[in-house]
Amino acid sequence: MTAMIDDVRTEALFVSDLQRSQAPTVEVIREAVTATVSRLGENGCAELVAQEFGEHPDCAIGRMRWARSAVRLAFAA
Repeated sequence: MTAMIDDVRTEALFVSDLQRSQAPTVEVIREAVTATVSRLGENGCAELVAQEFGEHPDCAIGRMRWARSAVRLAFAA
C-alpha cells in the first residue's frame, strides 16, 4: 500500500510546477503534491506522466528520479 501511495505522490510531484532548481523544502514539496493530486486526481497525474515520457523521454527520466527522491525525503515516516 505504501508503495502505491509513494507512486501517486511521485507522479503528482513530477507533473507539478515545482522545479528542482527551486530547491524546495519538505513543506513545499508536500504542498505541491497535495495541490496537484487535488487538481488532477490520481489518474490525471498518471496520464500527464505518460504524456511527458512519450514527448520528452530524455528529460522525463531525470525529473522522475528527482521526484522519487524528493517524495521519499518529504514523506519519510
